[in-house]
Amino acid sequence: MSNTQATDAQTRDAAAPAPLWSLELGGHCLSLLGRPVAEYRTAAGMAPQDSPRPFLHPVGTLGGRLMSETAPADHRHHFGVSLAVPDVDGTSYWGGSTFVRDHGSTLLANHGKQEGLSLAAVGGVLTEELLWRNERGGRQLTESRTIDARLLPCGDAWALTWTSVLRATERTVSLGSPATNGRLGAGYGGIFWRLPTREQNHILSIDGAGEDRAHQSQSPWIAINQNDAGQRIGLLLSQPATTIRPWFLRATEYVGGGPMLAPNERLVIEYGGALTTSLRGIVLDRWVEDESDAAALLALAKGGAHE
Repeated sequence: MSNTQATDAQTRDAAAPAPLWSLELGGHCLSLLGRPVAEYRTAAGMAPQDSPRPFLHPVGTLGGRLMSETAPADHRHHFGVSLAVPDVDGTSYWGGSTFVRDHGSTLLANHGKQEGLSLAAVGGVLTEELLWRNERGGRQLTESRTIDARLLPCGDAWALTWTSVLRATERTVSLGSPATNGRLGAGYGGIFWRLPTREQNHILSIDGAGEDRAHQSQSPWIAINQNDAGQRIGLLLSQPATTIRPWFLRATEYVGGGPMLAPNERLVIEYGGALTTSLRGIVLDRWVEDESDAAALLALAKGGAHE
């Protein structure tokens, strides 16, 4: 993008309506440039085996292309963008089956629930306080969640930043994954963004192109480029608030990704302690072209309470 185009975009965006979360039909809808681009939904109506939790869906580009998917046929327990952990002291906040050592994937009655305590929205910033309850109703974690949206001054992109602070207010808590329970390489769990599966899914990272280069890497960013009915669209993922955790990335069986909290070993939050995890998604009506393009977009999106 030329300097003249950048200046024109900045002038236009300065006069555009500010990002706004507004309460609509029981959920919070995010508007940018006067059009809806995301909705934050509560756990109401979710089945117990889905590990009920608030989530973002639909999420879309400024041009109206869908960039999230909920309850797909291949994984009914995937819900747009959410914070999902497969194992918190044996309780699943991921949904679906649990990997049991020496038995494999097993549907257990061990699903917890993220219970919203208070929800507020001011401009482009949504905040929520949550309580994580296990399958018996006991308290395991408290969470302070912030979802910050901003329009980028390039005309074809906006950024969504999800930051969660998990606190062990009751006792020391241990977080795990299928990998820590014996399923090699399945270290997923954390903030997870599920995308629609399309015919073309091109993955870029600082370590190279392809799912195999991005998965389990600690690249500062992951780009997921897709074609939607001939239109190029992209999602650039980064971790702005924390030390970069290894990425979980899928682009063949299905499309989705996010930072892994317990990729190889259990992660302990000591009693009275806290864990911060974050995921930023830059949503584009074009592809992320290369490393320099990714760096430029990340610079435009930088900012917020944790940076």
